[in-house]
Amino acid sequence: MIGSVIQDLRYAARTLQRSPGFALVAVLTLALGIGANTAVFSVIDGILLSRLPYSAPQELVGVTGTYPGGAFAAMRDEVKSLEVAAYAEGHTFTLKAGGEPTRITGALVSAELFSVLGVKPALGRWLRAGEDAVPGDRWIVLGDDLWASLFGRDPAIVGRRIDLDGVTREVVAVMPPSFHFPSARTAAWVPLGLDPRDTPRYWAGDFMPVVGRLRPGVSLPSARGEIALFQSRVRALFPWTMPADWNRNVSVVPLQDAVVGGVRSRLLVLAVAAALVLVIACANVANLNLARALAREREISIRTAIGAAPRRIAGQLLTESVALSCLAAIVALLFATQAIALLKLVLPPDTPRLADVELNWRVLAFTGVLAILTGCAFGSAPVLQTFRRQLTASLDAGGRGGTGAGAGPLRAALTVAQIACAVMLVIAAGLLVRSVWKLMRVDRGFDVDRIVTARVSPGESACSTAARCLAFYRALEADVRTDPGVRGAALVNTLPLTGAIAKRSLNVEGFAVPSGRTAPLFWLHVITPEYFTVMGIRLEQGRAFAREDLSGSPPVAIITSSAARRYWPGQNPVGRHVQFVGETIWRTVVGTVADVRAYDLTRSEPDFIDGTLYVPHAANATLEDGRIPKDMSLVVSTTMDGVQLSAMLRRRAGRAAPDVVISDVRAMRALVADAVAAPAATTSLLVTMGALALVLGCVGVYGVLSFLVSRQMRDFGIRLALGAQRRDIFWLVIKEGATLSAAGIAMGIAGAIAAARWLASQLYGVTATDPATYAAVAGAVAIVTLIASYIPTRRAIRVDPIVVLRDQ
Repeated sequence: MIGSVIQDLRYAARTLQRSPGFALVAVLTLALGIGANTAVFSVIDGILLSRLPYSAPQELVGVTGTYPGGAFAAMRDEVKSLEVAAYAEGHTFTLKAGGEPTRITGALVSAELFSVLGVKPALGRWLRAGEDAVPGDRWIVLGDDLWASLFGRDPAIVGRRIDLDGVTREVVAVMPPSFHFPSARTAAWVPLGLDPRDTPRYWAGDFMPVVGRLRPGVSLPSARGEIALFQSRVRALFPWTMPADWNRNVSVVPLQDAVVGGVRSRLLVLAVAAALVLVIACANVANLNLARALAREREISIRTAIGAAPRRIAGQLLTESVALSCLAAIVALLFATQAIALLKLVLPPDTPRLADVELNWRVLAFTGVLAILTGCAFGSAPVLQTFRRQLTASLDAGGRGGTGAGAGPLRAALTVAQIACAVMLVIAAGLLVRSVWKLMRVDRGFDVDRIVTARVSPGESACSTAARCLAFYRALEADVRTDPGVRGAALVNTLPLTGAIAKRSLNVEGFAVPSGRTAPLFWLHVITPEYFTVMGIRLEQGRAFAREDLSGSPPVAIITSSAARRYWPGQNPVGRHVQFVGETIWRTVVGTVADVRAYDLTRSEPDFIDGTLYVPHAANATLEDGRIPKDMSLVVSTTMDGVQLSAMLRRRAGRAAPDVVISDVRAMRALVADAVAAPAATTSLLVTMGALALVLGCVGVYGVLSFLVSRQMRDFGIRLALGAQRRDIFWLVIKEGATLSAAGIAMGIAGAIAAARWLASQLYGVTATDPATYAAVAGAVAIVTLIASYIPTRRAIRVDPIVVLRDQ
């Protein structure tokens, strides 16, 4: 057996050496298909399939609900089936460690997080029980990147005290380079600072995800049951009535699913697209193999006649195909290496577990198995075709009389399949392109041109008190407006599309809270008067804020039009009143503004927000913790770029206070681009695969028509000799190409419609069965395939009857 395989491999090598052109084209075609699948599988393996890099990851779970600190503390005490931990990501801090203040992104975590995940620090120790509660929460855990960039990997870092947002904290640990929980942006971890005395923050601060580890002997269904029971009684612990539907469908899922659930559908779309590209590549090479098999019919017939068993010949042909596919797999690995690097650049940087994507042994094994299956797939066509031919007919023809007509239907079927797969891919790409195009051009409610933003983080010297903080910002804003490159400047606590949300519950005049519900929760924007003008937000009723409103007396507010319609339908909202829950003063609504796509480009607010409110940047514009916002964003209408603006802001802020950090200097257009980064990445990759599929499909049309023309040259010559016109030959060949194209387009459209529901979740502003997209793709594919038909058609109409008949 082994000897036969070795003999077949040697024979395959000699055969392929005699056909270098065929081997090169086949290897490159297959390498594109296998390489695309290898690259996509490496991403799927790293993100979806690989075990989480934690101790006993099969025991780790995620709780699907979110909980504030007080509810989490109750869960930690009452739930016995899980050891739980909570975290709040996306917080930013100003870190001072001897040099320039640095702005970092970190996470607030419960003391159990690292022990629950089972990750040992590279240096130091885990946080201990109780170290996440006030006042014993003066600790910090550093990430490896932060340790390297700011502290030069100093081994004596543990025990060192550093200043974080004006609070002295002791470094207790440095995490290993592989630890990036909850996201790659996280540079440090700080205890939650749970304080039951601080009721607003304890019960209405960050609503946090919860992770857990199943205790010994506990099953996942048991944990789900206990979490559901806990949820049924936790609402009674709040100092106010919680909505009846809060965390209504809470459950417990494997942590792997909780971490990567948001990207699963996009990756599966890419996997299907890559598989279709490989199918097209296989069909192309199968067509090449069929043409090559026709040229070898006499050789195979003679071998059969002198006693070679059909199984032996089939094995030798399949060995050639598999050897060719394995060569393609080697080239594909070179393609895949570059494609993986490209995928890491194209996919959004906050894609979970993106750092874990690599070309590992599982990916290599996948490529090897895929190469063998691919070789068997495209190699089976010539095997079946060869033994369908009659041996005696081939021998009698002396290698001349065989027309290869039997191969025609099979080649045509393969070409139709190629076109159908290409149509499906191009339709999917077209729908995503239209979706992203609509997202980019949606009415955002604010301008993006020539607007640059920057986050301002003053230290204690500027913001030790509310009055000093307000004075600092007044001076900075006025100073920035004097720069000749600045046309307007304003301040806001939360920029659109950044994910940052400040919340306040409101009492709304004339609105009765339904039974079982809480007071409406509003997104609170604290702004200076020029904000609407600089951002181009349209004032619809009443007036905008004036400078005198910054005193906070009388207290005023502006509400969005949608919120006004919700709470005062059919009434003029100007002159009505709202009140922060827990306060005594009522704010007069002085105007309404158009809604802004602030949460993402499809929504103005997340589902848990009931409206949006703007208040002036004054001493009574407090957040949930009762403090005015310390960090603010400057919004500048300017002719300067980000680098110039950053330098100017640092100069002017430094004059106002020495410990001010200017960070996140970005053009507003870049923020909008980031908001479509995920769908744009999927779209660009699918467009690339669709273009590749269309090219391969056109090559298939060209190949089958070239085969048709070459096998029917004698027929064309006879027709012309008997008086047929060359245009008749032209339309005969074009009709063949058009028939293949029409059949492939029809099958592709049917396949795309069948998959429409699966693709619909990835689209915005366009249906998955959008007629315009389907028609455009069908027309484009028809034109391209007809162009591919032109060269063989041109050969057909240039036939010289005398030469053809003489050579036959």
